[in-house]
Amino acid sequence: MKSLQGKVAVIAGATRGVGRGIAVMLGEAGATVYCTGRSVRGNLSDMGRSETIEETADMVSHRGGVGIPVRVDHTIENEIKALFERVQKEQNGCLDILVNDVWGGDSLTEWETPFWKHSLSNGLLMQERAVHSHIMTSHYGAPLMVARNKGLIVEITDGFDYRYRGNLYYSLAKISTIHLAAAMAEDLRPYGVTAISVTPGFLRSEAMLDHFGVTEENWQDAVKIDPHYIESETPFFIGQGIAALAADPHVSEKSGEVLTSWDLSDEYGFTDIDGRRPHWGRYAAKHGFYE
Repeated sequence: MKSLQGKVAVIAGATRGVGRGIAVMLGEAGATVYCTGRSVRGNLSDMGRSETIEETADMVSHRGGVGIPVRVDHTIENEIKALFERVQKEQNGCLDILVNDVWGGDSLTEWETPFWKHSLSNGLLMQERAVHSHIMTSHYGAPLMVARNKGLIVEITDGFDYRYRGNLYYSLAKISTIHLAAAMAEDLRPYGVTAISVTPGFLRSEAMLDHFGVTEENWQDAVKIDPHYIESETPFFIGQGIAALAADPHVSEKSGEVLTSWDLSDEYGFTDIDGRRPHWGRYAAKHGFYE
Protein backbone atom coordinates (compact mmCIF):
# COMPACT_ATOMS: atom_id res chain seq x y z
CA MET A 1 0.00 0.00 0.00
CA LYS A 2 1.20 3.50 -0.80
CA SER A 3 2.13 5.58 2.25
CA LEU A 4 -0.81 8.01 1.87
CA GLN A 5 -3.41 5.65 0.45
CA GLY A 6 -6.84 6.69 1.74
CA LYS A 7 -5.63 10.11 2.92
CA VAL A 8 -7.35 13.33 1.82
CA ALA A 9 -5.46 16.55 1.09
CA VAL A 10 -6.33 20.10 0.09
CA ILE A 11 -3.59 22.07 -1.65
CA ALA A 12 -4.55 25.73 -1.67
CA GLY A 13 -2.63 27.24 -4.57
CA ALA A 14 -1.95 24.06 -6.56
CA THR A 15 -1.90 25.67 -9.99
CA ARG A 16 1.86 25.74 -10.42
CA GLY A 17 5.19 25.85 -8.62
CA VAL A 18 5.49 24.43 -5.13
CA GLY A 19 1.74 23.83 -4.84
CA ARG A 20 1.73 21.69 -7.95
CA GLY A 21 4.87 19.83 -6.86
CA ILE A 22 3.33 19.00 -3.48
CA ALA A 23 0.00 17.94 -5.00
CA VAL A 24 1.70 15.58 -7.45
CA MET A 25 3.94 13.98 -4.84
CA LEU A 26 1.01 13.45 -2.47
CA GLY A 27 -0.78 11.84 -5.38
CA GLU A 28 2.19 9.58 -6.05
CA ALA A 29 1.92 8.46 -2.43
CA GLY A 30 -1.72 7.53 -3.07
CA ALA A 31 -3.62 10.51 -1.63
CA THR A 32 -6.84 12.07 -2.86
CA VAL A 33 -5.86 15.67 -3.57
CA TYR A 34 -8.17 18.65 -3.98
CA CYS A 35 -6.20 21.03 -6.21
CA THR A 36 -7.44 24.59 -5.78
CA GLY A 37 -6.59 27.88 -7.42
CA ARG A 38 -8.01 30.52 -9.70
CA SER A 39 -6.71 29.40 -13.11
CA VAL A 40 -8.96 26.94 -14.92
CA ARG A 41 -9.13 26.00 -18.57
CA GLY A 42 -10.76 28.83 -20.45
CA ASN A 43 -10.57 31.21 -17.48
CA LEU A 44 -7.04 32.04 -16.36
CA SER A 45 -6.19 34.32 -13.46
CA ASP A 46 -4.54 37.73 -13.67
CA MET A 47 -1.15 36.13 -13.07
CA GLY A 48 -0.61 35.86 -16.83
CA ARG A 49 0.36 32.19 -16.64
CA SER A 50 -0.99 29.27 -18.68
CA GLU A 51 -0.97 26.57 -16.00
CA THR A 52 -4.34 25.39 -14.64
CA ILE A 53 -5.60 23.39 -11.69
CA GLU A 54 -7.01 20.79 -14.09
CA GLU A 55 -3.48 20.12 -15.37
CA THR A 56 -2.28 19.64 -11.81
CA ALA A 57 -5.18 17.31 -10.97
CA ASP A 58 -4.43 15.25 -14.09
CA MET A 59 -0.79 14.95 -12.98
CA VAL A 60 -1.92 13.79 -9.53
CA SER A 61 -4.11 11.09 -11.05
CA HIS A 62 -1.43 10.06 -13.53
CA ARG A 63 0.95 9.43 -10.60
CA GLY A 64 -1.52 7.13 -8.90
CA GLY A 65 -3.59 9.43 -6.70
CA VAL A 66 -7.00 11.00 -7.19
CA GLY A 67 -6.80 14.59 -8.42
CA ILE A 68 -9.84 16.81 -7.96
CA PRO A 69 -9.66 20.36 -9.39
CA VAL A 70 -11.78 23.00 -7.63
CA ARG A 71 -11.71 26.65 -8.65
CA VAL A 72 -11.34 28.72 -5.47
CA ASP A 73 -10.26 32.29 -4.91
CA HIS A 74 -8.80 31.99 -1.43
CA THR A 75 -9.29 35.70 -0.76
CA ILE A 76 -13.08 35.20 -0.94
CA GLU A 77 -14.47 33.73 2.26
CA ASN A 78 -17.61 32.18 0.81
CA GLU A 79 -15.60 30.26 -1.79
CA ILE A 80 -13.32 28.83 0.90
CA LYS A 81 -16.27 27.88 3.07
CA ALA A 82 -17.93 26.12 0.12
CA LEU A 83 -14.70 24.21 -0.61
CA PHE A 84 -14.51 22.63 2.82
CA GLU A 85 -18.24 21.93 2.91
CA ARG A 86 -17.69 19.98 -0.30
CA VAL A 87 -14.70 18.12 1.13
CA GLN A 88 -16.67 17.28 4.27
CA LYS A 89 -19.56 15.93 2.22
CA GLU A 90 -17.54 14.01 -0.36
CA GLN A 91 -14.97 12.57 2.08
CA ASN A 92 -17.24 11.85 5.05
CA GLY A 93 -15.66 14.61 7.09
CA CYS A 94 -12.10 13.43 6.42
CA LEU A 95 -9.30 15.93 5.83
CA ASP A 96 -5.79 14.75 6.66
CA ILE A 97 -3.52 17.33 5.01
CA LEU A 98 -3.99 21.05 4.30
CA VAL A 99 -1.24 22.96 2.50
CA ASN A 100 -1.44 26.76 2.29
CA ASP A 101 0.59 27.79 -0.75
CA VAL A 102 -1.44 30.72 -2.10
CA TRP A 103 0.98 33.50 -3.07
CA GLY A 104 0.23 35.78 -6.03
CA GLY A 105 2.79 38.37 -4.97
CA ASP A 106 5.45 38.24 -7.68
CA SER A 107 3.94 40.97 -9.81
CA LEU A 108 3.23 43.08 -6.71
CA THR A 109 6.77 43.14 -5.32
CA GLU A 110 8.86 46.20 -6.18
CA TRP A 111 12.38 45.03 -5.43
CA GLU A 112 15.07 47.52 -4.33
CA THR A 113 12.33 50.01 -3.43
CA PRO A 114 12.04 51.33 0.15
CA PHE A 115 8.64 50.73 1.67
CA TRP A 116 7.60 54.40 1.63
CA LYS A 117 8.17 54.54 -2.13
CA HIS A 118 6.64 51.12 -2.80
CA SER A 119 3.02 51.02 -4.00
CA LEU A 120 1.01 50.82 -0.79
CA SER A 121 -1.94 49.20 -2.53
CA ASN A 122 0.30 46.49 -4.02
CA GLY A 123 1.98 45.88 -0.67
CA LEU A 124 -1.34 45.51 1.13
CA LEU A 125 -2.77 43.32 -1.64
CA MET A 126 0.24 41.03 -1.16
CA GLN A 127 -0.76 40.56 2.49
CA GLU A 128 -4.35 39.85 1.46
CA ARG A 129 -3.30 37.21 -1.03
CA ALA A 130 -0.44 35.59 0.87
CA VAL A 131 -1.44 35.96 4.52
CA HIS A 132 -5.17 36.69 4.88
CA SER A 133 -6.01 33.88 2.45
CA HIS A 134 -4.00 31.42 4.53
CA ILE A 135 -5.75 32.47 7.72
CA MET A 136 -9.20 32.11 6.17
CA THR A 137 -8.35 28.75 4.59
CA SER A 138 -7.10 27.31 7.87
CA HIS A 139 -10.11 28.79 9.70
CA TYR A 140 -12.44 26.62 7.62
CA GLY A 141 -10.14 23.63 7.17
CA ALA A 142 -8.96 23.11 10.74
CA PRO A 143 -12.38 22.17 12.19
CA LEU A 144 -12.48 19.03 10.01
CA MET A 145 -9.18 17.96 11.55
CA VAL A 146 -10.09 18.97 15.10
CA ALA A 147 -13.26 16.88 14.86
CA ARG A 148 -11.13 13.78 14.18
CA ASN A 149 -8.22 14.73 16.49
CA LYS A 150 -5.63 14.40 13.74
CA GLY A 151 -4.28 16.20 10.71
CA LEU A 152 -1.39 18.21 9.29
CA ILE A 153 -1.45 21.87 8.25
CA VAL A 154 1.54 23.13 6.23
CA GLU A 155 2.39 26.78 5.62
CA ILE A 156 4.67 27.29 2.62
CA THR A 157 7.09 30.17 3.09
CA ASP A 158 10.40 31.49 1.76
CA GLY A 159 13.26 31.34 4.25
CA PHE A 160 13.53 29.71 7.64
CA ASP A 161 13.86 32.69 9.99
CA TYR A 162 12.70 36.26 10.55
CA ARG A 163 15.47 38.12 8.71
CA TYR A 164 14.74 40.81 6.09
CA ARG A 165 14.17 39.38 2.62
CA GLY A 166 14.90 42.44 0.48
CA ASN A 167 11.47 44.06 0.52
CA LEU A 168 9.31 45.01 3.49
CA TYR A 169 6.02 43.69 2.09
CA TYR A 170 7.57 40.49 0.77
CA SER A 171 9.33 39.94 4.11
CA LEU A 172 6.13 40.56 6.03
CA ALA A 173 4.20 38.02 3.95
CA LYS A 174 6.80 35.27 4.21
CA ILE A 175 7.57 35.80 7.89
CA SER A 176 3.87 35.95 8.72
CA THR A 177 3.33 32.43 7.38
CA ILE A 178 6.10 31.14 9.63
CA HIS A 179 4.40 32.66 12.65
CA LEU A 180 0.98 31.47 11.48
CA ALA A 181 2.21 27.90 11.67
CA ALA A 182 3.83 28.44 15.08
CA ALA A 183 0.71 30.09 16.51
CA MET A 184 -1.70 27.56 15.00
CA ALA A 185 0.43 24.78 16.44
CA GLU A 186 -0.21 26.07 19.96
CA ASP A 187 -3.98 26.31 19.46
CA LEU A 188 -4.16 22.92 17.76
CA ARG A 189 -1.85 20.96 20.05
CA PRO A 190 -4.60 19.84 22.49
CA TYR A 191 -6.56 18.46 19.53
CA GLY A 192 -3.86 16.29 18.00
CA VAL A 193 -3.41 18.47 14.90
CA THR A 194 0.05 19.48 13.70
CA ALA A 195 0.99 22.80 12.07
CA ILE A 196 4.40 23.51 10.51
CA SER A 197 5.96 25.84 7.96
CA VAL A 198 8.26 24.63 5.19
CA THR A 199 10.52 26.48 2.76
CA PRO A 200 12.04 25.33 -0.53
CA GLY A 201 15.50 26.37 -1.65
CA PHE A 202 16.31 28.07 -4.97
CA LEU A 203 13.32 26.88 -6.98
CA ARG A 204 13.05 25.70 -10.57
CA SER A 205 9.39 26.65 -10.88
CA GLU A 206 7.74 27.23 -14.24
CA ALA A 207 8.04 30.98 -13.74
CA MET A 208 11.73 30.82 -12.82
CA LEU A 209 12.54 28.64 -15.82
CA ASP A 210 10.77 31.16 -18.02
CA HIS A 211 12.65 33.99 -16.32
CA PHE A 212 15.95 32.44 -17.32
CA GLY A 213 14.68 31.39 -20.76
CA VAL A 214 15.30 27.68 -20.15
CA THR A 215 13.32 24.47 -19.66
CA GLU A 216 13.69 21.66 -17.15
CA GLU A 217 15.66 19.76 -19.79
CA ASN A 218 18.34 22.44 -20.22
CA TRP A 219 18.00 24.32 -16.91
CA GLN A 220 21.74 24.24 -16.28
CA ASP A 221 22.17 26.80 -19.08
CA ALA A 222 20.73 29.31 -16.59
CA VAL A 223 23.88 28.91 -14.49
CA LYS A 224 25.61 31.16 -17.03
CA ILE A 225 23.22 33.92 -15.92
CA ASP A 226 23.12 33.10 -12.21
CA PRO A 227 25.82 30.70 -11.00
CA HIS A 228 23.88 29.96 -7.82
CA TYR A 229 21.17 28.26 -9.87
CA ILE A 230 23.42 25.21 -9.94
CA GLU A 231 21.98 24.35 -6.50
CA SER A 232 18.36 24.82 -7.57
CA GLU A 233 15.61 22.27 -6.97
CA THR A 234 12.37 21.31 -8.67
CA PRO A 235 9.00 21.85 -6.94
CA PHE A 236 8.78 18.08 -6.59
CA PHE A 237 11.68 18.11 -4.12
CA ILE A 238 9.72 19.92 -1.41
CA GLY A 239 6.71 17.90 -2.54
CA GLN A 240 8.47 14.70 -1.52
CA GLY A 241 9.30 16.33 1.80
CA ILE A 242 5.65 17.13 2.51
CA ALA A 243 4.64 13.59 1.51
CA ALA A 244 7.24 12.19 3.92
CA LEU A 245 6.00 14.41 6.73
CA ALA A 246 2.38 13.45 6.10
CA ALA A 247 3.32 9.76 6.32
CA ASP A 248 5.46 10.16 9.46
CA PRO A 249 3.58 8.86 12.53
CA HIS A 250 5.74 11.13 14.70
CA VAL A 251 5.19 14.35 12.74
CA SER A 252 3.45 15.96 15.73
CA GLU A 253 6.86 16.25 17.39
CA LYS A 254 7.71 18.89 14.78
CA SER A 255 4.59 21.00 15.36
CA GLY A 256 5.33 24.73 15.34
CA GLU A 257 8.70 24.34 13.64
CA VAL A 258 9.93 25.88 10.38
CA LEU A 259 11.46 23.18 8.21
CA THR A 260 13.43 23.19 4.94
CA SER A 261 13.33 21.01 1.85
CA TRP A 262 17.04 20.17 2.19
CA ASP A 263 16.82 19.17 5.85
CA LEU A 264 13.79 17.01 5.08
CA SER A 265 15.83 15.34 2.33
CA ASP A 266 18.57 14.62 4.85
CA GLU A 267 16.08 13.21 7.35
CA TYR A 268 13.90 11.13 5.04
CA GLY A 269 16.48 10.22 2.39
CA PHE A 270 14.72 11.31 -0.81
CA THR A 271 16.32 12.86 -3.89
CA ASP A 272 14.98 15.30 -6.43
CA ILE A 273 13.32 13.85 -9.55
CA ASP A 274 16.48 14.46 -11.56
CA GLY A 275 18.47 12.26 -9.17
CA ARG A 276 20.27 15.18 -7.55
CA ARG A 277 20.21 16.05 -3.87
CA PRO A 278 20.43 19.85 -3.67
CA HIS A 279 21.15 21.35 -0.27
CA TRP A 280 20.51 25.07 -0.42
CA GLY A 281 21.27 25.56 3.27
CA ARG A 282 24.78 24.17 3.03
CA TYR A 283 25.40 25.96 -0.28
CA ALA A 284 24.14 29.30 1.03
CA ALA A 285 26.20 29.05 4.19
CA LYS A 286 29.32 28.26 2.13
CA HIS A 287 28.75 31.40 0.04
CA GLY A 288 28.05 33.61 3.03
CA PHE A 289 24.37 34.27 2.32
CA TYR A 290 23.32 33.79 5.94
CA GLU A 291 26.08 35.60 7.76
